[in-house]
Amino acid sequence: MQNTSDNQTKILLVDDEPANLRVLKQILHDNYRLIFAKSGEEALKLAQRDKPDLILLDVMMPGMTGFETCQQLKSEPDTAAIPVIFITALKDTDDEAKGFEYGAVDYITKPVSPPIVKARVKTHLSLVRTDELKKTRLQVIQRLGRASEYKDNETGLHVIRMSHYSKVIALAYGFSEQKADDLFHAAPMHDIGKIGIADSIMLKPAKLTDEEFAEMKKHPLIGAEIIGECDSELLTLAKSVALHHHEKWDGSGYPYGLKGEDIPIEGRIVALADVFDALTTKRPYKEAWPIDDTMNYIKQQKGIHFDPQLVDLLEQELDKILVIKGNWPE
Repeated sequence: MQNTSDNQTKILLVDDEPANLRVLKQILHDNYRLIFAKSGEEALKLAQRDKPDLILLDVMMPGMTGFETCQQLKSEPDTAAIPVIFITALKDTDDEAKGFEYGAVDYITKPVSPPIVKARVKTHLSLVRTDELKKTRLQVIQRLGRASEYKDNETGLHVIRMSHYSKVIALAYGFSEQKADDLFHAAPMHDIGKIGIADSIMLKPAKLTDEEFAEMKKHPLIGAEIIGECDSELLTLAKSVALHHHEKWDGSGYPYGLKGEDIPIEGRIVALADVFDALTTKRPYKEAWPIDDTMNYIKQQKGIHFDPQLVDLLEQELDKILVIKGNWPE
């Protein structure tokens, strides 16, 4: 008996020929919850209502063709992410190219082969789950990053700005777009370890004592402990950012006193982005520094606190940085 549990993967099958739907049902019904449509118009309604995980879509249908149906699915926010596999008797490469242009992820030609249908369906559902896992991990990182804001005088806008600054500097340094995006998403975790620091220290309006500052300096290690060991590249990057963003180029930083290029590049980038935003923003204990004064200070710290190459790149990209600052004012 077919399992119709809401937890079962849902596949929408669309074909104007009932015989073709019966063939697909016979191939797939043991493993998936199947939904059937005999026209493009019906498929659009069912896709909106049931949110299937995958759509197998006939191309040649009276009225709305499969190409038109796919185009409409991809234009709607609620259905745009649902992968579409065309099932068609068309074998012309121009037709295939047209289908991919409309947003399909694959083609299966008629008459269908059961092993091929099963394999293609399994592959594309696996890709969907991988994407969902990446999104979930990203959401966890973003929420943990926000958690640290509740222990600090800094605002959420600081985290947004410094993350954007980090991406700009990373791209100028030579990061790929994907790698720079990863740093953008990991940067909000830089101060997650502050969760483990006592409120009496975190919220103290006066200067910290030597003992209190020693406690404060533990937050990179606490942050790394919170993130822990994992096989996610993004979380591994976030851990490195949390651990190394207070290291200094001359070796006088913490927690390990690393020097120069022994400090991971992500830590060096976030350190510069973090300080730039801290200096140019009003805080309870200080006014915002003018941009010229901030850049003069940062250049004075070139080769001391900051990687000299990154300071040059910050100056080079300053116009982009200031646009970001203007887009996210306090």
